[in-house]
Amino acid sequence: MRVVFMGTPDFSVSILEAIVQAGHEVVLAVTQPDKPKGRGKAEQFPPVKECALKHGIEVFQPVRIRDDANVEYLKKYEADIMVVAAFGQILPKSILDMPKYGCLNVHASLLPKYRGAAPIQWAVINGDEITGVTTMRMDVGIDTGDMIAKREVRLSEDETGGSLFDKLAEVGAQLCVETMDMLEKGTAVFTPQNNEASSHTSMINKELGNIDWNKSAVEIERLIRGLNPWPSAYTYLDGKTFKIWKARVVEGSSEYQPGQMYPAGKGKLCVQTGDGMLELLEVQLEGKKRMDIASFCNGYPIQAGTFLRA
Repeated sequence: MRVVFMGTPDFSVSILEAIVQAGHEVVLAVTQPDKPKGRGKAEQFPPVKECALKHGIEVFQPVRIRDDANVEYLKKYEADIMVVAAFGQILPKSILDMPKYGCLNVHASLLPKYRGAAPIQWAVINGDEITGVTTMRMDVGIDTGDMIAKREVRLSEDETGGSLFDKLAEVGAQLCVETMDMLEKGTAVFTPQNNEASSHTSMINKELGNIDWNKSAVEIERLIRGLNPWPSAYTYLDGKTFKIWKARVVEGSSEYQPGQMYPAGKGKLCVQTGDGMLELLEVQLEGKKRMDIASFCNGYPIQAGTFLRA
């Protein structure tokens, strides 16, 4: 099939790669504009652009895909199908109706659960045991189109946002190619979503990572895993940002107040929460490298009762 691919982050790259490897003709890759990054504010290509250029695929980076000029630009490619995976812009009906087989979306949740942004991180933060990927025929709503195929993925006990991202990207790539095959052969079955059972997720931002020590140890530990590697969960120690990369829930006394730390043996450090104790395993103090807790304690001794502040 002639394919116009729309996507932006790393999650989209594995899907684009799978489409190319399956022998489809990707005639255009549509992605978000380059963005400045780092102290030098140098323009950085989105991951999909890098992948497309590697394969010699033309790249289109509209600021607003729905502008009339951009809609007309897409028409000239006469795509059989448009595949959309974490593109980051809402498509108008004029584009949705353009390809012969419509617009196929690859969404990293088991719809109708977790419509919207950041379904991967929220699955970890909310303590889900199972998530997955859904392919659907897009309509004018946000992740509301008819479902075509699903694939479940079980979360491990130590699942992070990053590790789940990798799992779902691989599953999504396989499912996308399979769904394209079903559409081309006319065997695809379209199942309407149950809107009453739907849920929506919000964007992930850095402020979400600011740990509220009044919450339970279980909730905080899931937040730490869900926001690893970005934007990371953090607190403040002696006025400095203190990132917590890994922790575990442990049993302990409740003689301390939420946010108070105490050494729990050589090279061990625990924090009281609103419900239970959290043992810190991997941390990073502002200006320092990420390190295991034993190494941190060796260079930064903590007095019992020291507070971590939100």
